[in-house]
Amino acid sequence: MTAPRSKKKHKLFLLTVGLLAWLIPGAGHFLIKEKKRALIISATIVLTFCAGLYVGSIGIINPVGAKPWYVAQIMNSPIVAVLGYWATKGYYPVFGRPNEIGQIYTSIAGLLNLLCIVNAVYLAHLHKIETAGD
Repeated sequence: MTAPRSKKKHKLFLLTVGLLAWLIPGAGHFLIKEKKRALIISATIVLTFCAGLYVGSIGIINPVGAKPWYVAQIMNSPIVAVLGYWATKGYYPVFGRPNEIGQIYTSIAGLLNLLCIVNAVYLAHLHKIETAGD
């Protein structure tokens, strides 16, 4: 039987799980020992994001001209900020359907990762409640 964590340590643990889940999709679930779920989440989000980049190129990540899309895209990982910086410095034009479809795929991947971040934090909180109730 493990000793229950203090409230401060528990909040720090939840913050760590959430931050890790944002940095690397699936890593929050991996930290709370949900390894199968972490692998499925990681593969799904990374492949969906990469499919969007393949269809639309790096130019679809536009922190200046497409802020609503960028807000959803940044939920994938902080790597999106680096890609957005490169896209604004370089010349990566993309127009028409590839632009729209790429933005949709990358944004859906980001919003899906946001749901997974919330789920990882919630499961981490539930694990604390279960161990404290023993």
